[in-house]
Amino acid sequence: MRKGKDSGPRLRVDPIACEGHGLCIEAFPEMVGRDPWGYPVLPADAIPPHLMRHAQRAVAVCPVLALRLTKT
Repeated sequence: MRKGKDSGPRLRVDPIACEGHGLCIEAFPEMVGRDPWGYPVLPADAIPPHLMRHAQRAVAVCPVLALRLTKT
């Protein structure tokens, strides 16, 4: 199994549940971008270990529970 960008937890968003509040973007600007309509744009890469707390914070602040961490 390969290590690095291809393995490890990733952020996923439920596009139906997401209402574009932007709290995840504010909590984790290092890896979560914003599209022209204000919705999060997530990286395809795995979350680096040193940024995991930021990713967990972004998941925790979502008011509609649309963001989650998944293991690959």
